[in-house]
Amino acid sequence: MEIVLVLNSGSSSLKYKVFDMSMGAMLASGVIERIGQDNAWINHKVNEREPVRGEHKIPDHKTALEKILELLMDEKKGVIRSLDEIAAVGHRVLHGKDVYDSAVLIDEEVREKLEEFRSLGPLHMPANLMGIDACEELMGETPQVAVFDTAFHQTMPPYAYMYSLPYELYQEYGIRKYGFHGISHKYVSGRAADLLGQPIQHLKLLTLHLGNGCSIAAVQNGRCVETTMGFTPLEGLTMGTRCGDLDPAVIPVLCEKLGKTPQEIDELLNKQSGLLGISGAGSDMRDIEAARLRGNPRAQLAFEIFCYRIVKYIGSYMAVMGGVDAVIFTAGIGENMAKVRSSVSQWLKPMGFLIDPEKNEKLPGKEGIVSAPESKVKIMVVPTNEELMIAQETYRLTNA
Repeated sequence: MEIVLVLNSGSSSLKYKVFDMSMGAMLASGVIERIGQDNAWINHKVNEREPVRGEHKIPDHKTALEKILELLMDEKKGVIRSLDEIAAVGHRVLHGKDVYDSAVLIDEEVREKLEEFRSLGPLHMPANLMGIDACEELMGETPQVAVFDTAFHQTMPPYAYMYSLPYELYQEYGIRKYGFHGISHKYVSGRAADLLGQPIQHLKLLTLHLGNGCSIAAVQNGRCVETTMGFTPLEGLTMGTRCGDLDPAVIPVLCEKLGKTPQEIDELLNKQSGLLGISGAGSDMRDIEAARLRGNPRAQLAFEIFCYRIVKYIGSYMAVMGGVDAVIFTAGIGENMAKVRSSVSQWLKPMGFLIDPEKNEKLPGKEGIVSAPESKVKIMVVPTNEELMIAQETYRLTNA
């Protein structure tokens, strides 16, 4: 077996999946939540076995990883006999700045670089680093690989990623568009090309990652040329709790009117806005849809704003690429909300987008084409699999 452990470290959680790369199969998965609390929650699943669930005292990420490794090596609950069977560990890392445009083996120099990027992702990078440090302490010489959410977007040209600010701010502080969800966009665009039976180098694709966080990437000839998220994940589309695009002059006005600091306004824009702020019905699109169907006008408005922003970006990115061969919906909303797919397609009908209502509502299998045969643009659903992408990148790099 060629075992790769994939870790996704959050501030109070540690998600994991175990893959046997010799078969391309996932063997186990799970999550530990509420790290740092006495009632941390563990959910561990091995294929075709009863899940292991329960509360434990997990004070930190090192303890969380110890518990995960213990479960993975358990005779009845696990999938390996010893840590020596784990060939490598792949970490989802939020930020590689413009230093890393692909996955990289973590050594002392890389670890120091990642520390420098901490300020660019204050919510995610400290947790990512804790996961790396825990592996270093507990797994010794096992190779570790950083797979960056920003790497896929590093092919954007300067005119796409630069802001119209004094150039010195880019030179001194790295203020520019970086983009996120890159692991998902890379996986989904590659999988879509496979389903279309065409080389990705010959395609113009738009990948729509629509979940609690949302972003679109324009992928031309296999390379990202534009994306909606920017210096932080706040820019771009309307999201579950994030506002997306906003006139920056609104921020000092809010500071003055609400008597809040810039940091407090940042909290408002990231955690109290988006679908939640507009609708008042919640940040989950399922709750928005239920409220909308009950006649809630604010939920209806939130739904329309959400779809309109998507349509606006699709139109502009088609102009950037000179057309599009396929639009791919992915992530929680993109994969499961047929109404969002049909609404977006209806907006774009004058541009040749024609969705098949029956396929859209009852997609055979979990992935495929939902556009009508006469549609000028293929409309597709492709479930994302970021963990598999991380495992593949890790395996490729450690076996080079």
